[in-house]
Amino acid sequence: MTEIRQPTPRRGTNLPRMGDFNLTVILDAIRRSSGGLSRVELAQIVGLSPQTISNISRRLLDQQLIIEAGKEGSGPGKPRTILRLNPSGMYALGVHLDPAVITTVVLDLVGDVVKHSRIPTPIGSNPQRVIAAIAEEIKALIEDSGVDTGKIAGLGVAAPGPIDLDEGTVVDPPLMTGWDRVHLRDALAEATGLETLVDKDVTSAAVAETWAGGASGTGSFIFMYMGTGIGCGIVLNDEVVRGTSGNAGEIGHIIVDPDGPPCDCGLRGCVKSSCIPQVLVAEAEEQGVLNGGRKGTEGPEVQEGFARLCDAADAGDERAIAIIDKSAVLVARAVAVVTNTLDVERVVFGGPFWGRMSERYLDRIPPLLAANSAANSIHGIEVVGTGVGEDVGAIGAACLVLEHTLAPRAQRLLLEG
Repeated sequence: MTEIRQPTPRRGTNLPRMGDFNLTVILDAIRRSSGGLSRVELAQIVGLSPQTISNISRRLLDQQLIIEAGKEGSGPGKPRTILRLNPSGMYALGVHLDPAVITTVVLDLVGDVVKHSRIPTPIGSNPQRVIAAIAEEIKALIEDSGVDTGKIAGLGVAAPGPIDLDEGTVVDPPLMTGWDRVHLRDALAEATGLETLVDKDVTSAAVAETWAGGASGTGSFIFMYMGTGIGCGIVLNDEVVRGTSGNAGEIGHIIVDPDGPPCDCGLRGCVKSSCIPQVLVAEAEEQGVLNGGRKGTEGPEVQEGFARLCDAADAGDERAIAIIDKSAVLVARAVAVVTNTLDVERVVFGGPFWGRMSERYLDRIPPLLAANSAANSIHGIEVVGTGVGEDVGAIGAACLVLEHTLAPRAQRLLLEG
């Protein structure tokens, strides 16, 4: 198994007018430490003076973002007071919009889910109907959670790509007819009254893994998102990679089967045309594995068909097993292309469809990936399921808010003229 390195803490600065940046540096260091840190340890880790650490710690305590969690120390000298994040110091809302299901969560400051809900995505081509359903679900979830609304930092939305980060729009995503250039961010901000961020679902899942995944969310890894589509979130040296326009990780046109079905790009055997759930369901219907039930290409219909395919495989249907096993081989080829390109140490699988295929994929993919790894003689590539759970997209969306609010960012170093 690949050794898991601890993430490298950010370094602070003692220059004037850097208070906000240093505050986030200290919060980030405390967040990344599972057991909390003392003021002395913080000074050693982030490179700030003891006085600066003391002053910022007091500010964070006053803002209820951290707490003093007892004392530690068995040697000579005064025991040190341990500082930890205060779970109830801040909350964030997250929504994962999938063509099949809408998942909503309330997340506390340490990344734990306070409340969550899941509803089918309304079928049809009316984005306003879906947006209204999301707004109603958010309102109900806040009420059910009982959290102090004054401590809600904002709303994050994970949506299928491609997206326009600057405009906050989704741009004609698969299986979502009528969603070309829909201003999702502004519409939900207006409907909920919350500051709203929008990002790709695969990127949000990668963010969730870095915030709440534990060991699987450290270092350099790719997050293979298994939903109604298949995408890839990228994390290099503990930093989420979004690309020039925020659309990194679109792997739908990697060729995994040269003799496979034609793709809308004009090639054959792309991921998009060969191994997404919609394709597997269609193949199962053609082979007579699936009889009865709803048929169609809308998200909920694909989800239902895929669940029935997995049920058949679990019941021992050899045709169903062969379809899923073949998809694992094809996905492994796509993963090999990405891991060889980026030289990562880990592949993390997750997403709303992951649970039903996890056992077969974790059995088949590691040896296939090892056989096709360019750096296999130098380091192995760990293959694991997400440490966050089934709601990884929605949790990632909420983590976007925490990341935007609390993580050290270069913009905080800009001085006003």
